[in-house]
Amino acid sequence: MIDLLVQERGAGRFDDKGRYASVGKAQDAVLRALLAHPYFQAPPPKSLDRYDFSLEPLAQVELEDAAATLVAFTAESVRLAFDLMGATPREIVVTGGGRHNPEIMKALAERLPCEVKTAEDHGWRGDAIEAEAFAYLAARTARGLPISFPKTTGVPRPMTGGRIVQPNKQ
Repeated sequence: MIDLLVQERGAGRFDDKGRYASVGKAQDAVLRALLAHPYFQAPPPKSLDRYDFSLEPLAQVELEDAAATLVAFTAESVRLAFDLMGATPREIVVTGGGRHNPEIMKALAERLPCEVKTAEDHGWRGDAIEAEAFAYLAARTARGLPISFPKTTGVPRPMTGGRIVQPNKQ
């Protein structure tokens, strides 16, 4: 959501190194509004799309405060997931672009009852993990194997992915 916010405001592709969030202040009323989304009350299994949350509650908030609010929202969303687990892991491993944002990493460390590490802390290629996961899902899809399961995303039965489209050969 932070990327979408920064792009929507014409301030770049993402909050590089948390520069906007680092000087902003999270807006508690907006944070509460975001956390009131029905997703947080739904029992697992469940899943989200990147567009399930609207940036509308942040429309009147300055960019820096909006970015700080979304950092708090990100960390609080992860913390709420801990409430559903029944046990506390020893650590979480952060992958994706968010791990490059010191404000996100700091907020996670402040809110979570375990160590917060990056993919690189384990010798993994953090910038490649998402692409590798999509390649894995594509390979399963090409073989007609399921990529989503009732106990992970709540689908009614194991489901395959999209479809493979071959370009026209001329």
